Order: sequence, then structure tokens, then C-alpha cells
Amino acid sequence: MERAINWKAKALLTCLFAADSVLCLPNPAGSTATGAATAFETQYPPSNPEDRLLVPETKPVYRVALKHEGHPAQQPFPIYSVGRQLNSQKNEDNSYYDGEDEDDEDDDFGIGGFGDFAEFEGLDGLNNFFDNEPTPSSSVVHEQAPKATSEPVPEAVGTITGGLKKNVDSPSKQHKPQASAPSQASDMSGQDIFSPVATGPPAASIKSRDDHPVENKHALTEDAIQTNKFYAGLFLGSQTNASFTQPYSIAWSKGTGHLQSWGMAVSHVEANLLAYGPQNHNISGSPVSYYINPIGLQHIIFSAKELDEKSTLHVEQPKAFSAHAVVKTSSKTQSITFPMVQGMGFVTALYDGMEPILESGVFFRKVVNAGSPKPGIFKYQVFLEDETVWLLYATPDDGKDPHFNLTSKNALQGPKGYAGTLQIAKNPAGTSGEKLFDNSSSVYPLAGHIHGSVTSDEGTYGLSWTKAGKYADGTPLIMFALPHHIESFDNDTKGRVTDIHLRTTTKGKATAVIGEKWTMIESNLPVNIGFAPWSPTHGSAHLLSQGAQQVILKAASEELKQDIEAQSDLNSMYYSGKALSKFATLIYTVNQFTSNDGSATKALGELKKSFARFVQNKQQYPLAYDSVWKGVVSTAGYNGDLNQDFGNTAYNDHHFHYGYFIHAAAIIGALDPDWLAENKNWVNTLVRDAGNSVENDEYFPFSRSFDWYNGHSWAKGLFESFDGKDQESTSEDTMFAYAIKMWGQTTGDRSMEARGNMMLGIMRHSLDSYFLMKQDNQNQPANFTSNRVTGILFENKVDHTTYFGANLEFIQGIHMLPLLPHSAYTRQHDFVAQEWKDMFSPGSLTPAHGVEGGWKGVLFANLAIIDPQQSWDFFSQDNFDYSWIDGGASRTWYLAYAAGLGGGPN
Repeated sequence: MERAINWKAKALLTCLFAADSVLCLPNPAGSTATGAATAFETQYPPSNPEDRLLVPETKPVYRVALKHEGHPAQQPFPIYSVGRQLNSQKNEDNSYYDGEDEDDEDDDFGIGGFGDFAEFEGLDGLNNFFDNEPTPSSSVVHEQAPKATSEPVPEAVGTITGGLKKNVDSPSKQHKPQASAPSQASDMSGQDIFSPVATGPPAASIKSRDDHPVENKHALTEDAIQTNKFYAGLFLGSQTNASFTQPYSIAWSKGTGHLQSWGMAVSHVEANLLAYGPQNHNISGSPVSYYINPIGLQHIIFSAKELDEKSTLHVEQPKAFSAHAVVKTSSKTQSITFPMVQGMGFVTALYDGMEPILESGVFFRKVVNAGSPKPGIFKYQVFLEDETVWLLYATPDDGKDPHFNLTSKNALQGPKGYAGTLQIAKNPAGTSGEKLFDNSSSVYPLAGHIHGSVTSDEGTYGLSWTKAGKYADGTPLIMFALPHHIESFDNDTKGRVTDIHLRTTTKGKATAVIGEKWTMIESNLPVNIGFAPWSPTHGSAHLLSQGAQQVILKAASEELKQDIEAQSDLNSMYYSGKALSKFATLIYTVNQFTSNDGSATKALGELKKSFARFVQNKQQYPLAYDSVWKGVVSTAGYNGDLNQDFGNTAYNDHHFHYGYFIHAAAIIGALDPDWLAENKNWVNTLVRDAGNSVENDEYFPFSRSFDWYNGHSWAKGLFESFDGKDQESTSEDTMFAYAIKMWGQTTGDRSMEARGNMMLGIMRHSLDSYFLMKQDNQNQPANFTSNRVTGILFENKVDHTTYFGANLEFIQGIHMLPLLPHSAYTRQHDFVAQEWKDMFSPGSLTPAHGVEGGWKGVLFANLAIIDPQQSWDFFSQDNFDYSWIDGGASRTWYLAYAAGLGGGPN
């Protein structure tokens, strides 16, 4: 098969080269093309004695500091004295423990194992930044319901008319863990994964506001605006931060740099320009702590004589895969439009009657007039002082030779009144690469599109692009694919892969592919994963041994005494959602794996009552529908502090925050289907905000968080960032996909369920490629991979840290929690084994047994993926310290998880 594919690729290239051997020749005299280019004439910068004394002023900038806007230094645990409360219950058999201990000098901020906070050098105010901690509705927890903070708590929406539904994802009763498919899992056969979730307005309880704290000044559209995509630097803040189309980065110069240009700068960074952080000798292999690409390199700048300090930039047609950046003159009558599309092979500029100037902050060494690859297209080979070679293609509307002239070391001058396209591409592949670029010249993508379907456990999704240009009908696009795309290509797409490779900023090498559509196949989708513990070897565990059940029931009897309402009525959507998800999982575990239906039924009623507070929008900071950017946001940030609730108001982390609510709702609805009728629309509103399935929804953008090109989500919203978008927690990213999968299963939305399965399949691939680094990882620098996880992956840098501290358990653990049935699918066995051995095994420098607090529970729950017996032994030990369980998890579930994966009483 591989030999056949290689043969096909060679045949394709041979065909292109043969055709190009005619088209790339200079047009002879008398050609039908108007104004043929002069063939292979070399231009050098004008001779200037002073130039010989000047070193090219290439000044890469490395902005290493971690910007904390929208990321307060808070840990991902609800700040609540769960561990103390449960330890007190266990030891004293009391009802509830007071959540505040004013006499405790070693206050852990209310949870077991909150630990010591890292000092943030040079970040004023962050070392004491805990003013925005989530607060319970009452500082003292009692058995009776606490007083409401404002209005009375609404009654539970939906009631239990009988006992809880048992075996909600189990096809049959079994006496031990056994692989099997959930009975509710849909029989997928060519299921479209992009059917609408809903078409109406948001839930009625969520009122609209038109006064969002971040004003939209530069994104010109009436449609819902993408807040978390690669081009946000074009419309946020100074408008000078780069857009990372991969492999290129593009930024408006706006008078900056030593050229003080007002054009659009194109950069591409080679590995030799990376800067690395200090080595961490506490980790096996002593990896560097970060690597970063420089910003400020202006390899080629598309500019014009008419641009000046009064020029403006705005964005048109902001879509999921593309946006058009438009730079206008002060008169607004002339413009340059840049269609920016992820993976585009050329950076294209559409000039509207201006005098173009191509500039270079790296400086031109020489420019070769290289003929016409096709009639009316004029090619230039551009050699820069950093030894790189670029190709410039001019396609004027009138077909006349534009006669670009190298007037200095940093300026290539075009004609007055130029109307047409200019395209630039970096060519690392010599003559063979040049022929392929020639073959696709003059054509460019306008926008990207996606489709997908699932049949059984195999998913197929495709990316395609609409295109334009002089020879659009007969000329293929050239687009760059990321490593995880290449590995999933079907045979037809593999046959169009070329040998042109350019390094991306943080995802290894991109590879050029010919054509305007790709097809990717993801096999072994997790269609059989339900609510029960799951592993690749045992499948779903629907019943456990009697011995395991007894231990689980004993733990549950303590944990079910907690006040669900007090723990979930917080001033944070993130922490509140985590609490609801925790209790939903706890109730499911008791209902599924023990015979104590009465306690589960009572707790479910309390959980529904607590969930109803949010459905009725009567939580401490209600949600609002933001009609400016078009989405559902917390009102916490409308008070002037966008850091509130991790930046939710400015669209940070919506897939994290709302994913927990969706997961809780999926369990509640599975246990009590009658509950769905009055709650489905509210939950679907959250799904549409964070992960909408269609492009034509007037209320929400398509797929706000998940990036179908990059294969994972971006957490950063409307915060200006010179390093682009970022994500800190891959496990919470996968949690959102799992949540919509299960919510789709509970509600019978087969498209949503299939989409969740597809997203999990894609992330299993992309996380393995970029985030969860085994020793043989080829996409991250070799001196970095021993960190095992990336930490925070930005578009422009990767930093092995977190926003809330640099403890190793923080950095690795944020990519573990929450441990749910899908965790063993996305966190693959061989990776978990390497990470545990290097980071947390008894022989490592940070053994898990020495970790304090809630992170200890996270580590040992994660251990169940590779050693469920040791995990079980940890959680089932006598005199268990509940401070080892964070406020978003339960010992009950961790016991069931370890048992379901193969652990249990000896």
C-alpha cells in the first residue's frame, strides 16, 4: 500500500513538472500574453558605500513573560473545605464541619492539598492575588439548606416520579468488569456530525446585553464573531499581534520595526532562531523549561506608497478557518485585502489601485525576474540576507508586466495604480518546490469548510476551500497540512502530498499538499464509552465485585453527606460546574455500582435543585447573552475586572466551564429522563456557545473553542496576546468533547454524539502529536520532550508551567483532570507509563507519595490507567485522608474508576 502511495505521489509530481516545463518558460516575443516579463534578470540593491558598513537590522524579539490577563493565579479546584469536612465527618461522625478555620496558620484555602503557591517574579500583584476566589453562599455549612444570597432558590426543575433509572449505559448485568457497548449508544451509519443543535434563541432565562466590556471596533460583520481563533490579533487591542496561519505568521506593522512600515508583515521562523528556557534538572533528561519563537521578524512586508499613519485595519468575513484583513488608506478609497486562511500555501495580497512596495526587515540580497509560469503571471525569486529564498508572483488585472524594481536593500518597488494580486511563498525545496508553487500560482483560498460523518466506530472528516484567482478553474490550491493531518489522510489525499516542508511555530513541520480538499479518517472512535469506567483492555465496567462495592458504598456514605447546594452556589461558573459534575458522577456511581438506591435518589433531588439555580439564572453572577460578540457569558466581568472567573466574560475557557455543566446534565437526564423536557434548551445553549455545529446560526459562531484545523481547542478569548491563542488543560478540552458525546446520547441527538466521538478521536491523535510527548515525539524539540507534557501551548511558544504555579504536579496534573471514562482513551497507556516513570514513580525526583493535597488524588487516579491495582490500594487504604481529594472530585468515583479498570480488593 505504502509503495503504491509513493508511486502515486511521484506520478503526480512528474505530471505537474511536465506541464510546468512549458508553463514556467519565459514568454517569447510575440506571445499572446501582454507585456511578457524579462527572463531571469537579476537585480541587486543599488550600490551604496554606506550599505556595506551596515549589518541587517534583524531584531527578533522574545517575549518570555507569561501574561496573566484573564488567568488569575488560582488552582483548578473549587476553594472549599471538602477535605477537612469529610475528615471531620469520618473521625467525629458529625454532620458538617465549619468551612473556615480562623486559627489554622497553615490554611490551604479550603481544600486539601491546595499547597504552596509559586512566587511569580516580576508580576506585580500576582503573589497576593486571591481577591477573586470563589465563595460559597454561606461561610458555614449546615445540614439544612443555607440562606439564599439574593432570591429564594427555585425548586428543582423536573421531578423523580419513581426510582432512578438503573444501568443507564449497561446492556446487561455482569459480575465483573467486561467490555461492552452502552445500550444507549446510537447505531451510527453515515451520521452527519454537523447537524444543528437548535435553531432558536438562547434559553429564555438568559437575558441579552449590548454593553460587553470589550468593544468591537474592527471586526466588521453582522454575524456571530469568532473570539478564540487564530486571527484575533487583527481586531484586538493594538491590532499588531500576529495571526498564525501556519506555517506563516502575519502581523500589521503599523509603523513599528526599524522600517516603520504600515503594511502587513509575513514571517517564518526556522529552528535556529528559537530561544530556550533554562534546563530543569529535577526532571529526568533535564529538558528546557520552554521554547519560544521570536516575533518582530519582518521577512516580507506587503505595503504601498499610499499607506501612512492614518491607515486603518479592519477584519471582514471572520469565519472558523479564515478571515479577510483589509488595510485602507486614510481616504478609505484604496485598500489591500489579505485573505488569511489556515494552512495557506501563499500569503496573498489583493491590491486595489495602489503603488505596491514590498519591504524586508531582513533585507534583500538579490531579486531575480524569473519569467512567467503562466501567461499574465510574473515571477520573481527573492533572496534574503538570512539565506532564505522566497517566491513572488504578481498577477495584474490588466496582464501587463508590473516591472518590480529593487530600489534599496529593503524595498522592491511596483508600478503606480497597481490592481491585482501579489503572492509570496517561502521555498525550502529548490527547483522541485518552485515548480509546484508555479503550478498553483495566481490562485488562493478564500475560506475553509468542514464536513464529517461517522459509521460504526470510524469517522471521516474533510477540509475543503473555496478559491479565487486568474486561473481558479484549472489550477489546484497548494495548502499546508499539520503532522496529525498527514497521519490520518486517506489514500487519495496521501497521493497529493509533496516534499515541501516548512516548520510551524509549535506543531512540528507542515507539509504542502496539492488540491482544494483533504479527507481524514479516524478509526477506533470511542463509541462504546459511556458513563462507566472504561479501558482499552476491559471496555466498560458496568458491575463490580461485591468487595469493591462495599468499599465504594462506605466512601459514598460519607461523601453523600456533603451540601451539594453550598458547594455549587459559587461566584464562578467554572468551580460551580465542577461541583455539579462531581456530584453527578458520585450519584451515578452509587446508583450503578451499589444497592443503596435511596441515598442516590435523595442526592439526585438535591443536585437537580442546585442545577435549577443556574437554569433559572439565579446564581451569584447570572449569565447574559452578549449581543456584541454573540455568545453566553458570565456577568462577573462586567464590573470592570475581566479576570473574574478566569476571564469567562471575555470568552476564556468556555469549553472548560460549560463542559462540566453539560456532563452533569447528561448524567441527570440519563438517571431521570423526565428532567430533560424543561432543561434541554438551557444545556443546549451552552453547547451552542462553546461548540456550535453549524455556520449559519445567527446567535453563535461555529465551533468557538475547538479548532478543526489544529485538532484541539484554544482557551484564550478576547485578550490581546503577542503569542497568540493558548491552551493549558488538554484533559478538560477532551472533557468537553466527552460531555457533548454523552449529552447527545442522553437526549437522542445522534449528530452531537457522533461529533463528540469524532472530536475525541481527533484529539487522541493531536494530543499524542503535540501535547502529550512520548520519548519518540518528532514534533516538539528534542531538548523539550522529556517534560512529557507541554504545559501551556501557545501558537508561538510552549511553556512547561501553568498560570497558577510551577509545581510539577500542577503542570502534569492539569493535563489529567478530570479523570473520567474517556481518560484512558485520550491519555494513551504508553504515554501515561512513561510520564509516571519519569515524573512520579518512587525513583523519580517528585514521587507521587510525597505530593500533598488534592493533586495527590489526581495523580493516583491517573495511575489507574496503567496500574489500577496500585490506584485502588491508594484510595481504599484505611484512615484515608480526604485532603487528598480535590473539591472537583470524589473518592467514591476514584474507587469505582480503579476497580473498573481492573483493581479491587485482594
